Order: sequence, then C-alpha cells, then structure tokens
Amino acid sequence: MWKLRSSVLVLVICSLIAIVSCQGSNSSSSKWLTLSGDPPHVIARGGFSGLFPDSSSTGYNLAVLTSVDTVVMWCDVQLTKDGSGICFPDLILDNATSDNGNVFRNTTVYPVNGVPTTGHFALDYTLNDLKNVILVQSVASRPTQFDGNLFPILTVQEMNKEVAPPRLWLNVQHDAFYKQHNLSMRNFLVSASKTVIIDYISSPEISFLTSIASQFKSSKLVLRFLQTADVEPSTNQTYGSLLKNLTFVSTFASGILVPKTYIWPVDESSYLLPHTSLVSDAHKVGLEVFAADFASDVQLSYNYSYDPITEYLYYINNGEFSVDGVLSDFPISPSEAVDCFAHLGRNATAQVNMLVISKCGASGDYPGCTDLAYTKAIQDGVDVLDCPVQMSSDGIPFCMSSANLIDSTNVAQTGFTNVSKKTPLGSGIYSFSLTWSQIQTLTPSISNPYSNYLLYRNPKFKNAGHFMTLSDFLDMTKNITSLTGISVGIENTVYLAQQGLDVKKAVQDALTKAGYDNQTSLKILIQSSDSSLLKEFKDKNKYELVYWVDESIRDATNSTITEIKTFADSVVIGKESVFPDSLLFLTGSTNVVPKLQAFNVPVYVETFDNEFVSQAWDFFSDATVEINSYYEGAGISGVITAFPKTSARYKVNRCLNRKTTPAYMSPVQPGSLLQLVTTQDLPPAQAPNPVLTEANVTEPPIPPISALSPTSTPAGATAPSPPNGASTTATPVFLSSLAVFFAALLL
Repeated sequence: MWKLRSSVLVLVICSLIAIVSCQGSNSSSSKWLTLSGDPPHVIARGGFSGLFPDSSSTGYNLAVLTSVDTVVMWCDVQLTKDGSGICFPDLILDNATSDNGNVFRNTTVYPVNGVPTTGHFALDYTLNDLKNVILVQSVASRPTQFDGNLFPILTVQEMNKEVAPPRLWLNVQHDAFYKQHNLSMRNFLVSASKTVIIDYISSPEISFLTSIASQFKSSKLVLRFLQTADVEPSTNQTYGSLLKNLTFVSTFASGILVPKTYIWPVDESSYLLPHTSLVSDAHKVGLEVFAADFASDVQLSYNYSYDPITEYLYYINNGEFSVDGVLSDFPISPSEAVDCFAHLGRNATAQVNMLVISKCGASGDYPGCTDLAYTKAIQDGVDVLDCPVQMSSDGIPFCMSSANLIDSTNVAQTGFTNVSKKTPLGSGIYSFSLTWSQIQTLTPSISNPYSNYLLYRNPKFKNAGHFMTLSDFLDMTKNITSLTGISVGIENTVYLAQQGLDVKKAVQDALTKAGYDNQTSLKILIQSSDSSLLKEFKDKNKYELVYWVDESIRDATNSTITEIKTFADSVVIGKESVFPDSLLFLTGSTNVVPKLQAFNVPVYVETFDNEFVSQAWDFFSDATVEINSYYEGAGISGVITAFPKTSARYKVNRCLNRKTTPAYMSPVQPGSLLQLVTTQDLPPAQAPNPVLTEANVTEPPIPPISALSPTSTPAGATAPSPPNGASTTATPVFLSSLAVFFAALLL
C-alpha cells in the first residue's frame, strides 16, 4: 500500500512547481572562492525537512526536484537492534514519529555523552518492529497536515533506491554510543557501501573518522564541530580548541562542518558581528568548510531583513570567501542563491519588466515614510517610491502610512492623548487633529505586523528617521535618476473635506510647485480607493491613476472593469485576490488578473513582506519564490513591498533568461501542495471572496470643503518639549538622518 501511495506522492510533487526541467542549473562562470573553485554545495538536511517530516521519502524527493542538480542528500544514520542503518534525525524516536502500531514499549534511560537520556531509542527495536512506526513533523511551527501520509522510516539503502540522490551524505553523530551497545556503525557503513555510493561521511567523533579512513578513501570525511564549549570525546578537547588546530584536523578529514555562527557570529540583539577568519584559515590547510543550521522559518539576523537568500549570499558571495557548502532545511533557497543570484554585480540588467513599488519606503527596515525608509528603498533599487498622504490640522500634506498617528508614532506616549477621538475611520489620535509642527515632535515607530509571532523589524532603528512633508518628498525624488516614478496615495477624502481640509488641492498644489506638471522623466501614480477622487484627476493626462481594491475578491464583472477604466488606468489588489488560501495552503488561483489584463488594465499586487509567516506554505518560506510565482505564474505587472531589495534583486536574477528555467525559479502551482494533504487533515473550506461589481466601485461626488476655522493647537493639547531644548523644526529632515542610515549600513 505504501509503495502505491509513494508513487502517487512523487507524481504530485512533480506538479508542485511548473517544472520545465528537473536539471538545468548553470552556475555563474565567475570564479568561486570555494576551496575547489566550484560552486558551493547545497546539502538538504533530511530532504526538504522544512516542510515535510525529516528523512521522509517525499521530503527527499521534493529536495531533489527543487534544488540544483548536484544537491547532496543528508541522512542522519541511526542503528536498529539488528544493526540496520536508518535515516532518522535523532537517537530518540519520540519527537519525530508516531507509533501507529503500538510498537513502543516502556521508555529507556541511557547515558548519551555522559548525560542520562530518556526515550524510545532505535537500538531497542528491530527494523521489522519499526515498519509500523511512521515519520511525523517534529517542529511545532511547521505544517503537520502531511503526517497522515504515513511516511515510513527508511533504511539508507531504501532511501538511496527510492530517491536516487545525486550525492549522498551520511552523518554519524553517536558512534561511541552505539559501540557501548555492541553495535558497529563502521560495519554498517562498510556493508552499505557495497550497494550505495557514499560521497560524504561526517561525525563529531575523531576516533570514528580515523577508524574508517582506510576503507573509505573515495568518500570525503568531514569533522562535525559542535558548540565551542562542547568536548570532543576522543581527544577530550573542546571544539573551540580544535578550531585553533586545523592543521591537525586536516590529517584525517577533508573538511569541517560548523554551525553558521562560527563564520558570521551574531550579538545578543541578533545583529551580525564581523565575520571570522575560519573559512580562509581552513582553506589554507586544504580543508573544505560546510556551514550548518540554515532554516528559512526561524528568526534570522536583522541584517538579512528576513530574506533567506540574503543570508546565503553572505556565506557564498561576500567578496572575501565562500563556504564550500550549506546544510539547509529549505534547499530551494540556497539553490536560488548559488545559481541565480551570486556574482550578479551592482549593474546587473533587469530580466523582467516587473514594477517594484515601495510600501512606505523600505518600511520593513526602518519606520515607514521616514527619510531613512525612503533612502533605503532608493538604495535597494525601488522603481516607484510611494507617499501615502495624510493631512495636518493646518493643511500640510505629509507622508505617513495611516491617518491614525498611533499606527506609526509614539503619540500614545505623549501629551496628545487627550485629543483621541472616535471617527468614521475608527478610534485613534489623528493627523488632522495636530499641526505639522506638533507632528514633527513625534517619534516614528517601525511597523511590526508579525509581532504576535515574535518577529520584529530592525529594533535597533525602530524609532529612527524623520517624517517628510509631501513637498520634501517631491523635492527629494525628482532628482533620483534610478526611479521610474512616484506614487501618491490619497484616502479619506470625504471625511477630510468635512474637516475643512482639501487633500486633493493640497496634493495638486505640491505637485505643481515641485514642477511635476512640467516633467516627463518620472511617472506619477495617483492611488486611491475613492473613484470620485480619481475622476477629479482624470484631466491630468500625465498621471497614471491607480484604483485600490481594498477587499479580497475572486472575480470582477466585465461591466465593472469597464467602469473602472473610466476613472483609472491600473489597479491594486491584495495577494489573496490572486491566490486564495486556507490555513496558508493555496487553494487555487482566481481569474482576476487575466480578466483585468484582457481589458489592458495593469495589475499591481500588495503587500509582499519577507517574514515567512506572511507567505503560504506553497512558497517554501522564501519571499523570492512567492514573488516569482505571482509574476511568472499569475502575470502581475508589479509588486508593492515593504522590502524593495528582495523584489529588485529578483528582477535581475540570471535564471530568468535561460531557455530552460530551473525548477527553483519556476512558479508554484496553486493547490498542488494541498493534494499532498490527506482528507482528514484538509484545512476547512473557506467562504468564497465576493465578486467586484459596479456598485462596489461607484462613489458619490466629493462634497464641498467645509468652512471650518483652522486651529493651530487642539484644545487642551500641548506639544511636548523636544529633548535638550532642541528646535521642533526639522527642516533638513532628509539630510539629518543620513548619518544614521549610513551607520546602519555598516552593521
């Protein structure tokens, strides 16, 4: 039964990605700084263990299908009572298995490296006993919906036969432990090598590596380093001490496997420290260096902005050294890094015509709509820089993500709390209740949309930067030659009119004053969810009018799209309006994008974030896979993102211009991953999103501006005094924070 189910699963896996070829990797011919000069190896730890149970056949097969064609399959070898070698991530079976056949007996306590350890050990059961024990996902934050497939525990030989890995790495973590129980890992490897080609053998035990050296001359032996304070049992030295004697290590090993922090250490705040000299030192004595502990669904150093490809590039493409391989739970990401993004250079040519539009600047790295966020977005290669316009009580238009100041400032901790109010926009402290000079006294706050997952953005600079008036924003952008355009967002027009504020006139006056009516170099996008406002800009034929659909939809009627074209040139929709999901499993794709584009309406999609929890499981915790699937798979015209660097880098990757696109740069097939979930574990069916109708896009005319007396200071509100008596005026806001920005670049 399992063999039939296994065959079906392999066929479904092949449909997960629109695979043109399972091969096709063609790494840059640039000289690699690895020991051999060849591209670094991608090593799949237990297969694609970031998604499927570690060491499952489906996990191994998915790793082969989504990785470079030289991918190395990693198998942690454990021994059973009868001396069979199985691929399993731990000595203890408990955390990664389910005992469906009531095989497990009472737990046992064994000393492991001198520490009493309790559990069900593989060595207490024969291989036949374990036939009724199934593999399950052992990491609580990863999907468990695949566990119903009843993945069996595989022997090394079974894995090799079923998966046919391009290369095989066997890790022997506890040879000394098995010796104490009269089981020989050495004998198993000798026997297995008669039918299996073993490319790499690693172990943290020097005595084991030296004992097999004479019989495995065609295999590379690798010393696995544990934490620096841990003691290597053969020499009674700490691994930190052994690190200082790599010449000795080179006498019995061809390489070392180290935690990634041995190379790029991080401080207590999760920021990178300067890299060590380990890779260079090891290469000098002829040792290859493999880095371990890579996973895309964990808290990364803030220097990487939650982008796993950025992390890999630090290890393989930093201009000073390259590790010889990386051990990853998500092998698709290092495959992209090695084959598509390494050695691109600063002036790489765009391969696709996808517009990258910022979301409040680089708001994933700095407080949104500050000079720092805008500077970072420009440096990162954004095409269109955005300014969501808010209005102060004295009629100054400025850039901020929301009219509610609580969302992006420290206003709730100031003396302005007494002007909080309930409005049709909700409860809060609103920009139109304070003057611009008062707003300038507020401290920006970075957006943390995933704080409930304990994922925070750049905390060292969470309050850095200065907000900018629309005029400041326009003066800054008109001289930035790398930009193709700017986007000005206008919302709450009707309510502002009732408060005596004419946001449309304020925006138009600022554009005219800045000379944007008389220039042709930059495209001007005016974005709003209010069709009446866009109609008032319709006479400005130099502007691209963008209609924001502020709800998830599954379709739009033809008459609705025809109506949209009377007031807008393009449309912004949310990601779910393209690929709906249920519990982060894509359930399929809508017809929204192709239908809009059939009417010649470009479609921009929001919001693309780097944090893995923002992405469906189908995208493998990789923002680049997600972007590629929306652009190449759904055919969208542009992305709106808080992390412009990731999207801008995607546009220049070399894998997009090949005749045969590698699997790791092919779009995922929405709904295919869901086919691997058994019926009892399927996520609940979701109510379908609505269809966009003419009634949804038709708005009444904007009312006349109310004649209210402007107030410079709201009643009862007092502006807090700036620290150290500093002026509340922040005139050169763009320049004043550049020192902070460039200091951040050096982190």
